Amino acid sequence: MLSIQVPTLKTGFTFRPGTLEDAPAVVEIMRACDIAVVGTADASLQDLLNDWRMPGMNLENDTRVIAAPDGRLVGYVIVQDVIRPVNPELDAYVHPDFWEDTVGVVLMQWVEDRTRQAIPKAPADARVAMQAFTYNQDKYYKSLLEQAGMQVARHFFHMAIELDQPLMRPEWPERISLRLFQAGEDKRPVLEAQRDSFQDHWGHVEQPFDEQYARWTQFWDENFNPSLWFLAMDGDKIAGICLCRGYRGEDEMMGWVNTLGVTRPYRRLGVGRALLLHAFHEMKSRGKTRVGLGVDASSLTGATRLYEKAGMHVAEVIDLYEKELRPGVVYGTQSVE
Repeated sequence: MLSIQVPTLKTGFTFRPGTLEDAPAVVEIMRACDIAVVGTADASLQDLLNDWRMPGMNLENDTRVIAAPDGRLVGYVIVQDVIRPVNPELDAYVHPDFWEDTVGVVLMQWVEDRTRQAIPKAPADARVAMQAFTYNQDKYYKSLLEQAGMQVARHFFHMAIELDQPLMRPEWPERISLRLFQAGEDKRPVLEAQRDSFQDHWGHVEQPFDEQYARWTQFWDENFNPSLWFLAMDGDKIAGICLCRGYRGEDEMMGWVNTLGVTRPYRRLGVGRALLLHAFHEMKSRGKTRVGLGVDASSLTGATRLYEKAGMHVAEVIDLYEKELRPGVVYGTQSVE
């Protein structure tokens, strides 16, 4: 009987959990990968630390890094299953200098065991499938995912608009007015509006409000700029939200629409379009040269068509890979009735 040789690390390489002190070196790996694949770097130290400090995250259990014999970090992987145990999500990076090495395969071997820890956390009847996102043109990472038995399940877009052109003016529906976020009053209502808006997004799984609120506030604590949080109001009701950042990663010239959502009673009235166009004008007034956002390429609510009509184009294609760990009932929105 033939034995299968499992790749191992070369002599002198070390494999261990990540620590907060590793964060700068991990970001350098992420940036090197981004530049090798798409020519620009999206990763930032603050975003990484936000992920690592998210309530429920445990670096000892959820991350691994690989160091070369000289101590330099060359590989990193994280598995997150706190929010959606039915779809534990992995994110792995190997420095391009080591793409011909066994570093990536060793990281993925650990992922297989780690993602299965999500199964007991999921409902007993639920289908559990590990997931990973990757740039469509990232041949190296896609090869790692495919060797691990993962397949493309869906596509997403990064869309963008250049601001050195005439921009359409927002037209607000009757009764709808615009105002900025008000500190101390709006946080919970804004998250409630976000939850209502996103329940019809593919793959959405409802979370307990207080748990989501803790993670949501943790994320925005370091990214929050109230002058870029735009609320569409019908009297005292939030009809739609547009929560933006004045940068993407370390790109200070790109404004980023982190969350754009319209609650169910106010859809198809032009609220989302008006919010988006207002954000474009505001970003341009602040000297930004472009604005971007992420979207499901097959959005159940037709978001991609809205963005195209507002002047945006597809800048990058992101592939969602998946591997079933346990068959069962699919938890998460699959269609809009």
